[in-house]
Amino acid sequence: MSGLLDGKRLLITGLITESSLAFAVAKLAIEQGATVVLTGYGRMSLVERIAKKLPQTPPVIELDVTNEQQLETLPQRVAEHVDGLDGILHSIAFAPQSALGGGFMTAPWEDVSQALHVSTYSFASLAKACLPMLTPGAGIVGMDFDARQAWPVYDWMGVAKAGLESATRYLARDLGPSGVRVNLVAAGPQRTMAAKSIPGFAQFEEAWKDRAPLGWSLTDSTPVAKAVVALLSDWFPATTGEIVHVDGGFHAVGVATAEP
Repeated sequence: MSGLLDGKRLLITGLITESSLAFAVAKLAIEQGATVVLTGYGRMSLVERIAKKLPQTPPVIELDVTNEQQLETLPQRVAEHVDGLDGILHSIAFAPQSALGGGFMTAPWEDVSQALHVSTYSFASLAKACLPMLTPGAGIVGMDFDARQAWPVYDWMGVAKAGLESATRYLARDLGPSGVRVNLVAAGPQRTMAAKSIPGFAQFEEAWKDRAPLGWSLTDSTPVAKAVVALLSDWFPATTGEIVHVDGGFHAVGVATAEP
């Protein structure tokens, strides 16, 4: 039985622990026939150790998306493992503590600029770095959190995600002529390491449990992984610049649903 990603070569960023969305995507992608290359940042030994828990152990290369030299050499370093790329997962975001948890009016520009660089601008810089390796029909998928409204404690990360959504549309415009699709998956909250670093994150957890029409699991990232894998496959050949919500339907309703 063939897999949805048979023969696909993927670059997956953002894996830190087994709870990372990137881990769930990498696991499902491998199970669906893809060859995966991972990137890590900082604690490379940790990423390499977690990579061994996947169905097949992918190579791990270092990538700091704010480091121009590492971006410039990325194609050569990826080419040591695969001869092209059919898809990329951008699962990278960061904001200093001052830019989260109620610090919207007080966060200094130095911290805000770091959040925007890592969480927003890196989506375009990663796409640019990988463009020489991308095949026609390739897909780039980024991880989003619905930025249509202001959220408690999310602050400048919410602004960064709004910028990410806009950047997706511009990337879709500019990369479309090369046959490259660019989309986002707007996931509901998950208990990842990144989420745990947000002060007051429990407010999201309670809201989703009460309001999502389909219900929502804070620990099961399978629905998110399936959406990403589908977008990286050949099953969405004419979809680009899109935001696919995988949040139990939370975004579609205004108040908590009544008990059946």
